[in-house]
Amino acid sequence: MLIEETISRIRPVNREARERAWTRWDSIAKPLRSLGKLEEVVVQLAGIAGTDDVTLNKKGVVICCADNGIVEEGVTQTGQDVTAIVAENFLDGCTSVAIMAKQAGAPLFPMDLGMITDTRVERHKTLYGTRNFTKGPAMSREDAVQAVEAGIRKVAELKAAGYQILATGEMGIGNTTTSSAMTSVFLNVPPEEVTGRGAGLTSAGLEKKIQVIREGIAKNQPDPADPLDVLAKVGGLDIAGLTGVFLGCAAEGIPAVIDGFISGVAALTAVRLCPGVKEYLIASHVSNEPAGKLILDTLGLSPFLICNMCLGEGTGAVALFPLLDMALSVYRGMSTFDQIQVEAYQPLD
Repeated sequence: MLIEETISRIRPVNREARERAWTRWDSIAKPLRSLGKLEEVVVQLAGIAGTDDVTLNKKGVVICCADNGIVEEGVTQTGQDVTAIVAENFLDGCTSVAIMAKQAGAPLFPMDLGMITDTRVERHKTLYGTRNFTKGPAMSREDAVQAVEAGIRKVAELKAAGYQILATGEMGIGNTTTSSAMTSVFLNVPPEEVTGRGAGLTSAGLEKKIQVIREGIAKNQPDPADPLDVLAKVGGLDIAGLTGVFLGCAAEGIPAVIDGFISGVAALTAVRLCPGVKEYLIASHVSNEPAGKLILDTLGLSPFLICNMCLGEGTGAVALFPLLDMALSVYRGMSTFDQIQVEAYQPLD
């Protein structure tokens, strides 16, 4: 199975390259470690790339699109037709993430993992939407596996095309419901603690959403020790595809930028499948969804940005790219203490 083969290829990042990157930072003519997380992320990038000669000349954004059968329970403000409309707008460059990604110099790669409508988006679907998980599993385990493997293959394709970092995004009406259900199972917390209003539910709508998640978990009894079981029973094809993207990035030696809550749940799923994935993850921001911080805390990651964002699509992940470019500009271009003939700072106790 491709998932098992991919996991077998995931290795720890290069410690020597990390140390050389720290040596380079400490030689630069500024107070030691004074750029904080900007220094840390460059060191992480060096470890992933296996060299302290770090560049990010080719960035991309993978967006997994799919529909969720749970929508028929009235847990969203809009209908499933919106998924396909927004997915095509990715191609036309007129969504939030498309505009932001163009500014950041990062092309979009939307994937249809399971929309109910066929569009111009590149098709990788195994189903035309998942099923209503209050009536049984959202999908079969085999369907979940195929969607994960589609994400893995996409990363391999982009690696071969020279991409050095990938941001992650999603589009799928109803996917805050699936993400909240998976979070509740993985972290063994009540649905009301990890469920938010999504794209704008009323208080009554939020209560309905929480009850639907509670019913779905009770009906399907997903096994928190089996990530694919959780994914298949109460998850979504978009989350499955993103899980594959995170696994693929780790196997191919590509840093993967987590977006918000839904992307974070996929990252958590990938880490549950293979803990080694964590070293390849970069948390862009903390989602304003109730479980946004909880997911990052569980992963042991801290975000770069706190912008109260909860749009999804990859907007938060793409917003990190300019910061990475600035960090690398300092790392690669600033003079050292030796070059300006100034005594170097020394570490303090």
